[in-house]
Amino acid sequence: MDNNEVISYPLMTESASLMVEKDNKLIFIVHLKAGKADIKKAVEELYEVKVKKVNLQVTYQGVKKAYVKLTEEFKASDVAIKLGIL
Repeated sequence: MDNNEVISYPLMTESASLMVEKDNKLIFIVHLKAGKADIKKAVEELYEVKVKKVNLQVTYQGVKKAYVKLTEEFKASDVAIKLGIL
């Protein structure tokens, strides 16, 4: 699966912006068939960061969210600013 197919778009809500600041996490809407390893690889290659952990959630609307925690040497706020969502 191509990296651009894995990640559909970044999600920025009020709670997501708090996660960026407090927990160094980003939230992405991802392809339903993408696994944790696919998402980790895609985020690391597309945004040039190191991923510490990926958690997944499928919402009742049938959308898959990926909560991506970055390592301490990278700031989620810098990536969010680069993406234009913060």
